[in-house]
Amino acid sequence: MRVDVLTLFPEMFDGVFHSSILGKAQEKGIIALNAVNFRAYSESKHGTVDDTPYGGGGGMVLKPEPIFRAVEELLSQEDAEPEEASKRPARVILMCPQGEQFTQKKAEELAQEDRLIFICGHYEGYDERIREHLVTDELSVGDYVLTGGELPAMVVIDSVARLLPGVLGNETSAVTDSFSTGLLEYPHYTRPAEFRGYKVPDILLSGHHANVADWRRKEALRRTWQRRQDLLEKIELSKKDLQWLEEIRLEENPQN
Repeated sequence: MRVDVLTLFPEMFDGVFHSSILGKAQEKGIIALNAVNFRAYSESKHGTVDDTPYGGGGGMVLKPEPIFRAVEELLSQEDAEPEEASKRPARVILMCPQGEQFTQKKAEELAQEDRLIFICGHYEGYDERIREHLVTDELSVGDYVLTGGELPAMVVIDSVARLLPGVLGNETSAVTDSFSTGLLEYPHYTRPAEFRGYKVPDILLSGHHANVADWRRKEALRRTWQRRQDLLEKIELSKKDLQWLEEIRLEENPQN
């Protein structure tokens, strides 16, 4: 996968792109990450990328020209590579508070792509023509506003990259993560088996894989029921799941 990020502050991505999982993924050649300062595509000799909004109002609005030129040049680089011809067109993603809420399901969808281009804005917003005629997706990481799109883009890129084959050392890690199954993840334990009087559940020490799998499923249901009951309404539950949920309700509320 190739990921390009259009930003006014490419230095913000230095540590993120070259550390931890993302750094190792680049070393393995699984993903290529590139931060581009779109100020270089300004038609102004002063590198101006924003202007006052038509109709008045506070704040500044990002101009369409630098963004269009930057994206089009990145796409032309793709077109110039013959081996890329069979690949899907790039997804151009606008990071924006008005966008679709980013979820694990969206991360899984984007992880199937070959090329992603992120646009990180600042100031009051984007010229609407960027939204209407250039981007394929608009994403938001939550119902709040940040100074710019850089931090949200980092979140999305990290979430997507860890789903690519070979990025994580254990290929099952991403499959069992919270939200990947529709549930929050079950509790984890490691050595020692007893610490300050706190013991690991006996079933995890039993070596009985089927019983361990059942315990993990039930505990994932329990954690989801305790913290995010809304998620239970969005997934298909088996008869066994429903039975466990009833047991959980009785265990958690013995008086009812």
